[in-house]
Amino acid sequence: MIKEFERLTGNFRRGGAGEDAGIRRELRRVGPVRFLDVLAYRAYDRLLLAREDRAWEARELERLCAAYPPLHPRTPLLVAAGPNTPEAAAFIRLRAPDLLLACCKTILKREVFALPSRGTFVLHPGICPEYRNAHACFWALANDDLQHVGATLLQVDEGVDTGPVYRYFSYPYDEVAESPFVIESRVVLENLDAVREELIAIAEGRAARIETSGRPTATWGQPWLTRYLRWKFRARRRRSPITAFCGSR
Repeated sequence: MIKEFERLTGNFRRGGAGEDAGIRRELRRVGPVRFLDVLAYRAYDRLLLAREDRAWEARELERLCAAYPPLHPRTPLLVAAGPNTPEAAAFIRLRAPDLLLACCKTILKREVFALPSRGTFVLHPGICPEYRNAHACFWALANDDLQHVGATLLQVDEGVDTGPVYRYFSYPYDEVAESPFVIESRVVLENLDAVREELIAIAEGRAARIETSGRPTATWGQPWLTRYLRWKFRARRRRSPITAFCGSR
């Protein structure tokens, strides 16, 4: 169960083997001045948020282990160096699944994601197409776009979170008390039963795609400390009854 949980939350965890490449991409995206804002958020996160996030993660893992049984001992498993390796492709080809749920950061190659007869799917912690790429929930909150805080079940194609959309998921998040890590995790973890139902519907050919053409779309990058502090300030004001009274005058 622990390994399955870690794979599921892989999109939300800090660091990783590709962190250096990600830093270079972000520097090119925002420039050297704004990149200081990115570094400031990373420092803030590690100093003030990470400990509580890890404690929450441990409690959540304990809850999930109690709620869901471990894998059956005869469940076929493969430990590979990565999802795009020949070994992984051969394993998928041998098992011939109707669909595949990819819980990883790696962009899959076509020769892997095209193997299942009904496609490969991902749970993106953001609402597509408006919020693609990493930290999508953070940017929806930072933009005061509170109706677009959630997760998207979509089919993998050759783009980044650009495939057909099948379903959205969310939960009554607490933007004042909860961290970005917790919110981006819970939009998925609070909806696992609904995710299972939708995947079954897709496998049985009963699921319909959600029409997204004509909607705005954008890719987002690493959080900025200035936008985090602005979001939390505005979130507290939204909750304040005095602010609500003044705003109604």
